[in-house]
Amino acid sequence: MLSRAGRLAFASAVVVLPTVVLLSATAEATGAGISTTRSVLTAAKRDIGKQTSVHLAVTSSSRSTSVEEHIKADLGTVSGIETISEGSETVVLKVTPSYGYLSGDSSGLTKIFGMTSAQAKEVGKDWVSVKAGTSQYKDLAASITVSSVVGILPAVKGTKLSTAAPPAKKLYTLKWDTAATSSEPASATTLTVSAVGATLPVLETTTALGTEKETLAFSDWGEQVVVSTPPAGSTIPFSKVSA
Repeated sequence: MLSRAGRLAFASAVVVLPTVVLLSATAEATGAGISTTRSVLTAAKRDIGKQTSVHLAVTSSSRSTSVEEHIKADLGTVSGIETISEGSETVVLKVTPSYGYLSGDSSGLTKIFGMTSAQAKEVGKDWVSVKAGTSQYKDLAASITVSSVVGILPAVKGTKLSTAAPPAKKLYTLKWDTAATSSEPASATTLTVSAVGATLPVLETTTALGTEKETLAFSDWGEQVVVSTPPAGSTIPFSKVSA
């Protein structure tokens, strides 16, 4: 998911994955086994690294606005596609082994991604392209591929582990707090990961001051991701838009 600051320039496009500033240190053994915060996080990092793909659905809401932001993404190892929508505004990001692409409607390009009206007009219905090997491509590829999911995992310190979820669900539950900064309010996050088979994220929920909420739902691990390239003649180089 792209940060609002990152949308201002294609070069800084990144998936928004929680940056944790954790408060207290807790590592609990759970149930009859020997699972601890450290062992669960270590296993999750390892198992995410083995995956070839995942489907990600994100919903962000705030009491200050009635418009929810929705993100749907299919993340593969070397390719991916992400659609961001706010009401009727939409932008789409793609990455292939050779190029990265951005497209959207006029209001999506300006309000969601942060382009100027002149830049959005320059793009029109085309796709902005960045070539593999450029810094812009590297940032995009790092954010819309499955390896980026590791970024949601918190540090061991300050994270509490439990298996309080109903046994039938067979989930580990990780909870941590993020301290307020000059630009972000304090928040609390809960992440569930599978306790059976591969230790993979299932659902993450972050709430800030009870007024803002974001959920990330992970599914379809390992399913094939196919990303089509835009039609020939319908792309515009990033350098032309950013000039």
